[in-house]
Amino acid sequence: MEPLGIAIGAGLAYLIAYYTYGRWLGGRLFQLSAKAVCPSEELADGVDYVPAPKAVVFGHHFTSIAGTGPIVGPAIAIMWGWLPALLWVVFGSIFIGAVHDFGSLVVSLRYQGQTVGDIAGRLINRRVRLLFLLTLFLLLTVVLAVFGLVIASVFSQFPAAIFPCFLQIPIAVAIGLWLRKKGGSLLWPSLAALGLMYLSVFFGDAGLLARLNQWLAGLPLFTWALLLLGYAFAASVLPVWLLLQPRDYINSLQLTTALGLIVAGLAAAAFSGGTVSPDGARAPLEFVAPVFNPRPEGAPWLAPFLFITVACGAISGFHCLVSSGTSSKQLMRETDARFVGYGGMLLEGFLATLVIVACGAGIGLGFAGPEGQWLTGKEAWLARYSSWTAAGALQAKVAAFVDGAGNFLRALGMPSAAAKALMGVLVASFAGTTMDTACRLHRYVIQELGAVVGDGAKAPGAWNLAGWLRNRYGATLTAVAAAALLAAIPPPGRPWSLAEAGKGGLLLWPLFGAVNQLLAGLAFLVVLFYLWRRSRPVSVILAPMLFMLAMPFWAMAQQVFFGNGQEPGWIEQGKWLLALIGIAAMILEVWMVIEGVRLLPRVKGALEPQAPERREEAGHPSESDSVCMGC
Repeated sequence: MEPLGIAIGAGLAYLIAYYTYGRWLGGRLFQLSAKAVCPSEELADGVDYVPAPKAVVFGHHFTSIAGTGPIVGPAIAIMWGWLPALLWVVFGSIFIGAVHDFGSLVVSLRYQGQTVGDIAGRLINRRVRLLFLLTLFLLLTVVLAVFGLVIASVFSQFPAAIFPCFLQIPIAVAIGLWLRKKGGSLLWPSLAALGLMYLSVFFGDAGLLARLNQWLAGLPLFTWALLLLGYAFAASVLPVWLLLQPRDYINSLQLTTALGLIVAGLAAAAFSGGTVSPDGARAPLEFVAPVFNPRPEGAPWLAPFLFITVACGAISGFHCLVSSGTSSKQLMRETDARFVGYGGMLLEGFLATLVIVACGAGIGLGFAGPEGQWLTGKEAWLARYSSWTAAGALQAKVAAFVDGAGNFLRALGMPSAAAKALMGVLVASFAGTTMDTACRLHRYVIQELGAVVGDGAKAPGAWNLAGWLRNRYGATLTAVAAAALLAAIPPPGRPWSLAEAGKGGLLLWPLFGAVNQLLAGLAFLVVLFYLWRRSRPVSVILAPMLFMLAMPFWAMAQQVFFGNGQEPGWIEQGKWLLALIGIAAMILEVWMVIEGVRLLPRVKGALEPQAPERREEAGHPSESDSVCMGC
């Protein structure tokens, strides 16, 4: 019963936070108003700036920020104990992650949907703008290069997920075209899409489809990377109403109903135990992971690496890009920002909570081991978490979640094959929606870099480069080409071949965790300057900002110079590329913070040059009117 009580308690904490702290942030701190004209209407272009109902924007936002982060992060962090992982997920998402996402979304709404990197130039100075945008370019290139590997790995592990994931694309396009031409209620298209997607899960791996899935799962990794980058290119340049909005929306329907099934299965397992094992017994639902284990054998130290490993389950710098890159260009009303920005992160925190429960307790309900033996309890836990190295592999982390969550679904009477397919679709769909959103975000960042080049250009050639980078096709091609080149690099010490290519993103992947969390601290810096210049309280921003600047810097310094407790530092290992980029990231952080500290005392209450004017329409209430907007 303890795992069920923890899941229910966490869910109640998220609901209370949304209706109390989230409302205070929206009404008193950010002063949201339904009268404000949003960028989606003011700059509507039918491609990027497209107003959409808050349910659709929420679906896009949630599926884009979630990715595989809230699954693979908690699935490995649980080795330090389920209690520290749970505490960081719950309190981190409420007081840090959701504030970060919400603040980034609001500030972008007030700046015509610009990204936080571009806004930093307005609120702080042009040097910070350039440094911020270069950091975003590096981060997003690595994300695109690696996510092809992630999705291909999930497909190879769960071939039954391939057809259901690809079927989502024509369903999404059909719904996008229908709503564009016919309009009307989302109810019937939603129900039809949800029904088709679940039918594809249960019947999408039979007969010819099964052979097709197996063939696709066996494609070389680099082939998958190129196919997925090609899809990401199309998704980035097409109008958001045609593919991005409807695909993310229908994905969110399937994924949230899947979460509901996991919770129902958790309740069933709490009262009746796991499914009947071959010997006729039912294992009880209880935590088999350690409560607290600060130093697992071969693992890095708990601090600061817990706060880097969990990532999206508590806070992620990538979220500020989604908030300020795509979501801010689609909101119809400013008051919907609380539902999308604050509420979306709380739902992701709840997903991470369920992952902790699944990997810490659900896995103990039993599964078949490599030799067909039935494993339960601690024995099942150790089969997936025998060592830090084994548990840290992508396939092991995904398998631990699928085993645990699948046991909850089987407690409801769902067949094992269907439960496994549904969990595989859940993981692959999260990864896929994040990848196509990341490509569009990368395009925005490159276009903003093109504006920087254009601002300082002197020679005609520079202007031509600026024009290429500011064009949506040129910017997207640049993003995809950079990711493809990085992905094409073979693993260190191996010659290039089609079989080895596709893993190049892993060269820089060790940087991602610290740089991603560092980005969150820098996004807080931008939000703090926005509030400070308007003489609003900044204490609720200052504390999370300092924490999210200190922890990634500490982690990066450990990895570069001293080692992480598991292996020596990158310099000692001779990993000079990682070491140099890590040192550069730390220098960029210190530089940007110094620029901010120097400016901060002089600008309290002083609006930035060319501060945006807030256009309003009459007849709508504001968040501060104690009206529950977006509830």
